[in-house]
Amino acid sequence: MASIDLNADLGETVDGVATADDEAMFAVISSASIACGGHAGDAASMREAVDRARRFRVAVGAHPSYPDQANFGRTAVPIDAEELTRTVAAQLSALIDSGADVRYVKPHGALYHAVTADAAQADSVVAAISALADRLGRPVAVLGLSGHIERAALEAGLPFVREAFLDRGYRPDGSLVPRGEPGDLLDDPQQVAERAIRLVREGGVDAVDGAFVPVAAASLCLHGDSPDAVAMARAVRAALDAGGIEVRAPW
Repeated sequence: MASIDLNADLGETVDGVATADDEAMFAVISSASIACGGHAGDAASMREAVDRARRFRVAVGAHPSYPDQANFGRTAVPIDAEELTRTVAAQLSALIDSGADVRYVKPHGALYHAVTADAAQADSVVAAISALADRLGRPVAVLGLSGHIERAALEAGLPFVREAFLDRGYRPDGSLVPRGEPGDLLDDPQQVAERAIRLVREGGVDAVDGAFVPVAAASLCLHGDSPDAVAMARAVRAALDAGGIEVRAPW
């Protein structure tokens, strides 16, 4: 039986207000990337997310970012290598302190893209993840796109898991359409569900120009803060279940 991980970015409270219907999202996913204070989230939201993960038997991942709640972590922040390692390590520790059994780490927003393209930042983030793995006494996987973060993770002896996005537009070269540009977001549940099936069955997506782009991924992501996130997540899960594709975490 084919299988795939279905992950969502959750626990993203801002000033105590949730940006997503976490209860509904946890019910259909297999992995949750939980905000740990960089772009969103606080001690209370982390504890709540960890509790939900236990109730729904969902794997927990840490979702660190640049320390920039004002811009929800979607703007690059000038920061030196040592400080980036420290801030990511502090976010990972905060999630561990909430009682989380962290199985993987997925950088958020601008940091997610920076560690793909920038070797120094990738090395800094992986240094923090390696320290967490040493603390836990077991490997901690890294979730992301191919690039410097994959190289850094593998050099550090950490598992790397590639992901694909169900609700983001793709360029013909396989990169994501930047937010704010035409075709950046998908919001139709049926279209997103069909993309999930195609990613599993055919290993690719249709780019904004209609070209088929090969995308090898073991985890599929939906953003919990999208307006139609719950409808899309339910449609994806229903399509995967109907297609005989097992939804399970790889961690």
